[in-house]
Amino acid sequence: MSFSSFSKDFAENAFTSVENRFIEKYLPEAEGDAVRVYLYGLYLCGSGKDLDGEHAAQLLGIPYARLAEYFDFWEECGLVQVLSRSPLYVEYLPVSAAVGKPKPMRPEKYAEFNRELFALLQRAGKDLKPYEQQRILEFLENGPMQQQAFLLVVAYYANREGAKLSVTHILNAANKLVREHKYTYEQVESEYADFHRHEAELLKLFPLLGIYRKPQDSDYALLAKWQEAGVEAGAVFACAEALKKGTMATLDQLVGELIAKGVASEQAAKAYLARRAKRAELVFAVARKLGVKVQNPRPYVEEYAEKWEKLGFSEGSVLALSALGLHLGYDFAALDTCIAALAAGGCTEEEKVKAYCEGREKLLKLLGRIQAACGVVKQSEATLNMVATWKAWGFSDAMILEAAKRSFGAASPLPYMNKLLSEWQRGGVTTIDAIPEEGKPQRREFRSETAVAADARSDRERYYAALREKAQRRVDRALSIAEKDEGFRTASAALSKGELELAKAEVYHPEQLSEISSRVEEARKKRAEALSRLKLSERDFVPKFTCRKCSDTGYLPDGRMCDCYPG
Repeated sequence: MSFSSFSKDFAENAFTSVENRFIEKYLPEAEGDAVRVYLYGLYLCGSGKDLDGEHAAQLLGIPYARLAEYFDFWEECGLVQVLSRSPLYVEYLPVSAAVGKPKPMRPEKYAEFNRELFALLQRAGKDLKPYEQQRILEFLENGPMQQQAFLLVVAYYANREGAKLSVTHILNAANKLVREHKYTYEQVESEYADFHRHEAELLKLFPLLGIYRKPQDSDYALLAKWQEAGVEAGAVFACAEALKKGTMATLDQLVGELIAKGVASEQAAKAYLARRAKRAELVFAVARKLGVKVQNPRPYVEEYAEKWEKLGFSEGSVLALSALGLHLGYDFAALDTCIAALAAGGCTEEEKVKAYCEGREKLLKLLGRIQAACGVVKQSEATLNMVATWKAWGFSDAMILEAAKRSFGAASPLPYMNKLLSEWQRGGVTTIDAIPEEGKPQRREFRSETAVAADARSDRERYYAALREKAQRRVDRALSIAEKDEGFRTASAALSKGELELAKAEVYHPEQLSEISSRVEEARKKRAEALSRLKLSERDFVPKFTCRKCSDTGYLPDGRMCDCYPG
């Protein structure tokens, strides 16, 4: 370290030296902000302050992009060398050695061009700064593009962007045309003829989607992409009409779906979209029947609805099977298994399917009577098939119910019923009077521990079943009272409809979420008012179980028996 240094006061009074050659030759031709940028950068060279380009731009009160452009200008003049652009790092060069000053241009060469340029920009409400004009003239001087061709570029973007017009944007577009070897008036005119045609398409497309803005370059890029994929304009319009509201991004997803399906013509697109909408509605309808919540129908359409359609099942057939599936605890996969089994058996026509459903409904009613006669019997596809087997053996409902009564108190009522009916079938017993006396359960003085435990288990199950039924009866009474009120029914219907629309909007129309959410909240409020008027609440529709620990099932969540059972 040196034995001497500047005092703080001395350092604060230090100076930044500017070469006179810069003041004489470059300062008069440069824009004011360009000079400010140059001088501030020169000051930082000698001050030793650690300041990056973005903070320098903030201190100067100009955008960072503009700061970088000004250093590009000084680099063209040979006064600096931009060593890095991200992050920005600039090396200052001696002014005396500068050889890159833009060559002088003859004013008369660009006199007419300047008049036309200023007229175009004036109509657009855009002011042209000296530095920006210098960049334009340098582009024309050093490049092959004709003046009239460049004016055509300016006119196009002036009409599109108005006062938001950017010289940088114009120059970027002009450079792109030059790279594509389009620099004559005729070539540029031909290029923008395509743009004007696409602009007309976008102006027709935007209202269908509820878009109210000027077309952007990204919009033209999407049109070009769809065109390259062979999709007709009419097919794109059909997609927009199907969406009703959305963005260009959501439209691109739907058009991409057409491309993936090999659909390109307008007629084919309309047919595909109609089928698509019908399948989506079918998925939502099936979900309502099964009590399953579906937000995005597309996976269900592709995995199930399309397959069912190919198998020959109509919408009515699928909905009839869905209504049946609700009683059997079906989800989409279980419903699909049922449909596949029917198809394998040749039962695909709507009349046959409905006849099948009617037969299963009768079996379900019979199963309900069996449950009442013999106790708890699980309502499932397997149980229903067992009842169907008994009917196939030729037993009447009365005989089956007799077997159910005789099975009351058994540890496993259903297998016991099957044992009795099997014996009766082998013995040719078809009426209750013909049942042999030995077929009735015999009382025994001695009972094994297993039998005693089985009976205790049955008693326990009946005890909890009665408690659950009691809790459900309270709910049914409350629902019965509420559903007699027109206000409650109307609000509940509006709430159900709104929740379904909300689920659809999350996928197809996100911009409608706010409006639909407001309607749902209003319906929920009216439903609450109706309940308050009836002296009811939403809690009345939830079963109030005697035991909160096991919810009247007799078993805790971890599988252990609950201690609420008496005795």
